[in-house]
Amino acid sequence: MATQDNDIKILNDLIETTIDSADGYEQAAETAQNDAESADLADLFRRFGNERRIAVTDLRSQVSLLGGEPEDDGSILAGAHRSFLRLKSVFGSSRARVIEEVEAGEDVIKAKYEDAMTADISTNTRAVVEKAYASVRAGHDTFSAMKHANQAN
Repeated sequence: MATQDNDIKILNDLIETTIDSADGYEQAAETAQNDAESADLADLFRRFGNERRIAVTDLRSQVSLLGGEPEDDGSILAGAHRSFLRLKSVFGSSRARVIEEVEAGEDVIKAKYEDAMTADISTNTRAVVEKAYASVRAGHDTFSAMKHANQAN
């Protein structure tokens, strides 16, 4: 049976990971704009970073509606954050390598959202998670397709 405390915990975990993802995209955009081979990715990184910020706002609103205290910071230990740190180190190597690292980070956040959607959460919380997941899934699918296109070439 879904409980408010469980919903709040799951939402706050997603908030941390989604903040890390948004921060990672913003850092990647700054780095990409200075990397000749990946400069065109900067706008894409910014777009997904902005989408993640919107998702964080929605997740926080749900935590507040449930009477909880929403997370306001990411987790330095999050897998998505580690992936974006690795990403920063591959700029200047190859475009394909940059895309592979972004896709690896997207795998992490996608899995977290999928776990949350299979958890015992309330209908309203599930709706908020599913809405945020749509953006996560779009980011994952975009970079997965780019990665596979690069492998085909």
